[in-house]
This record gives sequence, C-alpha cells and structure tokens, in this order.
Amino acid sequence: MADKGNPLVTLRAWHRPLVVLAGAMGVLCAVSLLGLLFDDRTLVNAPIWLKPLKFSVSVGTYALTLAWLLTHVRRARRAGWWFGTVFAVGIGVDVGLIVVQMIFRGHTLHFNKATPADVMINNVVAGGAYAAWLMTAAVVVLLLFQRLPNRALNSALRWGTGLALAGMGVAMLMFSPSPAQQAVLDAGGRPATFGAHSVGVEDGGPGLPVLGWSTVGGDMRIPHFAGIHGLQVLPLVAFGLLVLARRYPVLSADIVRRRLVRIAGAGYAGLLVLLTWQAQRGQSIVHPDFWTLAAGFALAAVVVAAGAVTVRPSAEILRSAR
Repeated sequence: MADKGNPLVTLRAWHRPLVVLAGAMGVLCAVSLLGLLFDDRTLVNAPIWLKPLKFSVSVGTYALTLAWLLTHVRRARRAGWWFGTVFAVGIGVDVGLIVVQMIFRGHTLHFNKATPADVMINNVVAGGAYAAWLMTAAVVVLLLFQRLPNRALNSALRWGTGLALAGMGVAMLMFSPSPAQQAVLDAGGRPATFGAHSVGVEDGGPGLPVLGWSTVGGDMRIPHFAGIHGLQVLPLVAFGLLVLARRYPVLSADIVRRRLVRIAGAGYAGLLVLLTWQAQRGQSIVHPDFWTLAAGFALAAVVVAAGAVTVRPSAEILRSAR
C-alpha cells in the first residue's frame, strides 16, 4: 500500500487506464518519429507526422500526471477512478482519430468542415475533448476535499489541476470563425473550415520549429499548452522547494513552501492570462509589443517581491521551521 505521507507512491497504485493510455502514447511517439524520418508527406505546410508526435508527448505526459494525481484522492476514490477512465477513453479516441484523419485520410483534423465525414470526425473529437474537460473539472472538485500531510503539495495539486482546466477552456476560443470564415457565413455559404489556431493570420504560415506556433500572428495553442501543463509545473515547484529545503532552512517549514506554491500558482495564472491576451490581439509570441513586455515585467516583479517577502527569515517563520 502506498505511504499516505509520501507523495511518491508506487506505480501499482496509479490509475491503470491512464497508465495504459500513456503507454499507447509512448508507442505512437516512437511510430511518429519513424514517420518523420521515412514519410515525407506534408499537411498545411508541416510534416504529416508532426502533430501525432506532439499529441503523443503531451497526452502521455498529462495522462501519467493525472494517474499519479488520482492516487492522492482518498475520499470518493471510486468516483475519481471513473473520472480518470472517462478521460482516458475520451482522449484516447481523439488521438486515434487524429491518426486516422491525418495519416490515413490525409485530411486536416481541427476545424475541418469540408465533407460530412470530416464533420463527423470533428464532432467526435470535440465530444472527447469536452469529456476530458469535464473530467478534469470533476477531479478539481475532488481535490478540494482532500487533505494531504504535505500542505505545499496539496496546494500544488489544486493549483495545477485548476490551471489545466483553464488551459482546456482557453482552447474553446479557437472554435469561433475567423473574419474570412465569417464573411462566407454572412454570404450564405459554408466555409470549409470553422475556427483556427492562429489569430490575425491564416493557419499554416511561418511558425516556430517543431512547435509550429505562428511567428507572424497570434496563436491560441500557446496559452492552451501553458495552461494544461500547469498540472506538471506546480507539483514540480512543490518538489523543487522540498529539495531546496535541505540547503535553505527557511524552506523547511511546510507553511512557507505552501505560500510559495500559491505565489507560483498565481503567477502562472497571470502568465496564462497574459499569453491569452497577447494571442487574441493577433500578436506573435516572438514579437511582443511594449504593453506585452510591460505586463510581463510587472507580473514577474510582483511574483518575485511576494516570494521575497514570504522567505524573509522572520522570527515567526524560523519558529515554525523548528
């Protein structure tokens, strides 16, 4: 049985369907790497195997994190198991359809409304994504009622899942018509695509290597990516503080580490808002304007100042660290 006081629980206690999903993503990752080497087909100006590769890495990492996260659910564990299972099935089907649509049919996946088959596949994928969003929301609710001995980790899990939920929600902003698509709708037509990753430019333009994020316009994939992976970042912050506590006594108090985790969570939430605001203005991540830079520096200054105040070795903190 896993030690309730130890955040590192045995693999046997992890949510099995999510672990299976992560294993399948590992296989897809290997196949995608081979595809990049030996299949020279492209789709929307990118290697056709690139999106399956990115999804396999992202989904696999997320699934393992969620599987570990659910080991900390002590109350309503059966409900937590079902939430994780529905998530695994929904996202597993979505990734399978990505492979079918792109690799075997040679069609784009997201926003594609060109044929009835494309519409049907898009609807199924949307259903899987919404199911994953709802299941993540349900896990957030479950975590509100959990009490872990490590208060810093408790805060990290809550902040991380909340940020992941927000990151999934940001993705919904992609499913609104672009100006060109809206013009077709206003004229009584039906656009071949509905929605886009990019803002202010068409999808498929110049982008960052591997990631593909637009270098000439806004890209909603950036805040979406940042949000969903808050589920990994915040627990890593909690673990990092625990390691640093061996060298810095001021961090040995759980309450200090919890406050720092909360500051990191609030800062990360501010970053998510900043990235969303930047993308929605049609601004590339590599070409921030004055206001984006000013907001970024202000956010960093507030986070650093709050952290400095928290770790100040006052008499109260030193007493609680004994």
